[in-house]
Amino acid sequence: MARAFRPCILTANDLFDGDVVYLAPDGAWTRRPVDAYLFENQDEANRSLAAAEAQGDAIVEPYLMEAVCEGHQGPEPVHIREILRATGPTNYCHGKQAED
Repeated sequence: MARAFRPCILTANDLFDGDVVYLAPDGAWTRRPVDAYLFENQDEANRSLAAAEAQGDAIVEPYLMEAVCEGHQGPEPVHIREILRATGPTNYCHGKQAED
């Protein structure tokens, strides 16, 4: 039995600086998951993933990741792996963690 579709966002890595990026509603890539477009339709998500896979000159390894949208903040990752990708290393505050 196929797993039921769950809301998700599209993520990848920026080819030039290696940072984690997310597809925004305007089609641009953002570094903040809360600014990402939340897909609630599997067909739309799959079409956007296919389009992202064709952007090999800007991003690498795009995939859909489960996300939730609680409150008015915007989408947030569900799984710990994706939370770590969004927030950066856990050993001490630097990079993304120092910016908050």
